[in-house]
Amino acid sequence: MSDQDIDDQPLPLVAHLTELRDRLLRAILAVLVVFIGLFPFANEIYTFVSEPLRAILPEGAGMIATEVASPFLTPFKLTLVTAVFVAIPYVLYQIWSFIAPGMYRHEKRLAIPLLASSVLLFYAGAAFAYFVVFPLVFGFFASVAPEGITIMTDINSYLNFVLKLFFAFGLAFEIPIAAVLMIWAGITTPDQLVKKRPYIIVGCFIFGMLLTPPDVISQSLLAIPMWALFEVGVFFGRFVQRRKDAEEAAEQGGN
Repeated sequence: MSDQDIDDQPLPLVAHLTELRDRLLRAILAVLVVFIGLFPFANEIYTFVSEPLRAILPEGAGMIATEVASPFLTPFKLTLVTAVFVAIPYVLYQIWSFIAPGMYRHEKRLAIPLLASSVLLFYAGAAFAYFVVFPLVFGFFASVAPEGITIMTDINSYLNFVLKLFFAFGLAFEIPIAAVLMIWAGITTPDQLVKKRPYIIVGCFIFGMLLTPPDVISQSLLAIPMWALFEVGVFFGRFVQRRKDAEEAAEQGGN
């Protein structure tokens, strides 16, 4: 078989379903194992995640639990999300192992670095949110509170808020992967993306405005990295386009 041939022979439908079940069970088991290992530290994990808010609270102020079960359920939920977060590389590996036999060799050579990069970029986006955005957001909210108002945030409401930001910034940092995939799929080209750069920049600042406090510094701290990641995606997309053009030329030459 040539590089254009599929490496593995097709499997019967039952065998595909059995393998899919096994892969899903392994992924769930991995999350469960990580969760069991982290659960004894559930309160410490919540303390770490809530530090950006607690750091700006006035002396003597703290967080509250407005529901009876919140002191248990909120750290429990956070630990479960953390377990999924930690186990993402293994879960994606199981997904990759299931779909890889149906891919061409040249597709695998591109998909593997894209998969690894997507995981790292998601982690980078979440870290950026925690270390850069959270202090700015919570500092802004604390500074605009009306006089005489004591900030005492519910622990469950806080968790829901920060989880949304974690995933929003994690997905925002996937811009280079999205650009490369669109170029690879033939949806667009690097030159077409460059022509749309003004719209992309405006979109980045609009996105930053929606997710950060209404000040130029906070918006820029999100919009500029997103713009930079777009340029990274275009840069690597040119290499993908060249390889794609070379493969198409080789196919036409062979015919």
